[in-house]
Amino acid sequence: MEILPAIDLRGGRCVRLRQGDYAQETIFSDDPAEMARRWESEGATRLHLVDLDGAKAGRPVNVDSIRSIVQAIKIPCELGGGLRDEAAIRLMLQDVGVERAIIGTQALKQPEWFRAMTRLFPHQIALGLDARNGFVATAGWLHVSQTSAIDLAKQFIGLDIAAVIYTNIANDGMMQGVDEATIQDMLTLAGFGLPVIASGGVTTLQDVERLTTAARQQPKLIGAIVGRAIYEGTISVADAVRLATA
Repeated sequence: MEILPAIDLRGGRCVRLRQGDYAQETIFSDDPAEMARRWESEGATRLHLVDLDGAKAGRPVNVDSIRSIVQAIKIPCELGGGLRDEAAIRLMLQDVGVERAIIGTQALKQPEWFRAMTRLFPHQIALGLDARNGFVATAGWLHVSQTSAIDLAKQFIGLDIAAVIYTNIANDGMMQGVDEATIQDMLTLAGFGLPVIASGGVTTLQDVERLTTAARQQPKLIGAIVGRAIYEGTISVADAVRLATA
């Protein structure tokens, strides 16, 4: 199972939010590229980037910071936040050099368009499934839909999707661990044949161990994103990578 350190960008800086709340922000670094180099040096094989300003604005905002990260490291990056049209996806994949574009809001609002993007950019589009109480949240988690995360994912079975990134917003940035219901949801998604990356709540090595155990049972659980825990020091990236690849 792959460990993906998260770099969330706001105003060109590396920050973390609690439960996606823009009013509950902690700044961890003014130099995201340096942070990216650190996670690469500790053994990360891929980074998870989020353009928080972009998620709110509906278009890429922190382009310069993202470009500086991609140019600073040799490992691939995936990016979510504000990718709502083909031009934004092309910018990130073909110009900036991001390996995967994560689509959340538009997959819910325009499922046919999402299918078209997976055909246009095979194995470079990831589905961002952000759930609050099981229902899909959009627009930087500012709105919660009436569509369940599981039902949305079902629509895209069989497409050439790079990954489904499943986030339980209630756990994100709260340092409270990954709950059993979230793991079960991810195993359900993986059972559809979708490659799943866990996100939100990974706080200790015990969480990494639980996800790794689940991944051994269900190989389609391919990764876990770690955020606040690596910035606050409750997990080291090197230890998490060792555990997840043992």
